[in-house]
Amino acid sequence: MERRELLKMIAAATGAAMIGMPAFSYAQAPVAGAASAFSEVDVALLDEVADTILPRTSTPGAKDAGAGAFMARYVADCYTPQNQAIFRDGLADLDRRGGQGFLSLSRDARTTLLRALDAEARAGLGTTAKEGGVNPGPLTPHYFTMLKQLAIFSFFTSRPGATEVLRYMPVPGRYDGELGYTPGTPAWATE
Repeated sequence: MERRELLKMIAAATGAAMIGMPAFSYAQAPVAGAASAFSEVDVALLDEVADTILPRTSTPGAKDAGAGAFMARYVADCYTPQNQAIFRDGLADLDRRGGQGFLSLSRDARTTLLRALDAEARAGLGTTAKEGGVNPGPLTPHYFTMLKQLAIFSFFTSRPGATEVLRYMPVPGRYDGELGYTPGTPAWATE
């Protein structure tokens, strides 16, 4: 089974709550020329943002899993033009907020900046709705919500994330409804 088919099944089973997932689960065709939609500098920035969110510890980090390239491809292939614009503008804003650029910041400064953006996204800043209140229409997501979702999604669907961070079993065994759980034990993943 290919990864794309598995992700479609997962999306159908979980309700596809992630931004951009509806286009992905309905098998939207990739956009022509999407490979060049993000520059190498953009991919490096995405790698560093993802690695700040999921750094390397005793297990691989998001950068080790190639999260930046996956994120760029996913945005180009699966996001609506409106969400692509939000994502790109947000990436530029993130880099501006870093002063001399996000890549020039120390690890602690990157973490502080991303925590501030996370708090901003949770507070609902940057979201808009139609006026009137009765039928407000869809909310526009904060770009950090998109970045964070994609970083997590790209990492845990990668080979290092699925096999070295999650417990991996290529062919699931029998169902055991009374399997003992030890707190802190990683979740299961299959590829």
